[in-house]
Amino acid sequence: MRHILAVLVENQPGVLTRVAGLFSRRGYNIESLAVGQTHDPNVSRMTIVADGDDQVIEQVVKQLDKLVDVIEVRDITDDEHVDRELMLIKVKAEPVVRGEIMQIVDIFRARIVDIGQSTLIIECTGDEGKIKAIEKSLKPFGILELVRTGKIAMVRGPKYEEE
Repeated sequence: MRHILAVLVENQPGVLTRVAGLFSRRGYNIESLAVGQTHDPNVSRMTIVADGDDQVIEQVVKQLDKLVDVIEVRDITDDEHVDRELMLIKVKAEPVVRGEIMQIVDIFRARIVDIGQSTLIIECTGDEGKIKAIEKSLKPFGILELVRTGKIAMVRGPKYEEE
C-alpha cells in the first residue's frame, strides 16, 4: 500500500541525507520526496511517499522519530488531506498543432510557460490522476522532457502541529 508521511525536521544540512539513508539502509523505496522550508525558517517539511504494508511503515515512522533532527513524523495516508504535484512537460508543438495543444492545456487548467519555435513547455498542478491524464493527452504530440515534483500533502482542518 502507498503511504504518505509528513515529517517535520530541523532545517539543517545533512537532515535529508539521514532520512533518505534510513529508508535505503532498511531496503525501503521512496516513491517521491518533496522538501521545503515551512513558515518557520528553522523547520522544513518533508512529504515522503513510500510503498509498504502498515507494519513496515509503522516501523519506518518509529525509526524516523528517533533521528535527532526529526521534530515530528506522521502517516497522513488515512487522514483527510489535500495533495498536489507539479509537472513541467515539454512537447513538440509545430504551429499546425499548437491550437489543439492549447485546448488540452485549457481543459486541464494548466499553463503554457514557454514557447519555442517547435516546442511548448506546460506547467500543470493537480492530484496524481490529473497529472497522469494530461501526460497521456499530450503523449501523441511527442513528449521531449518531463519533470515532476512528487507529492506534497496537507491535512485538512486545524494546523498540523496542533493536532
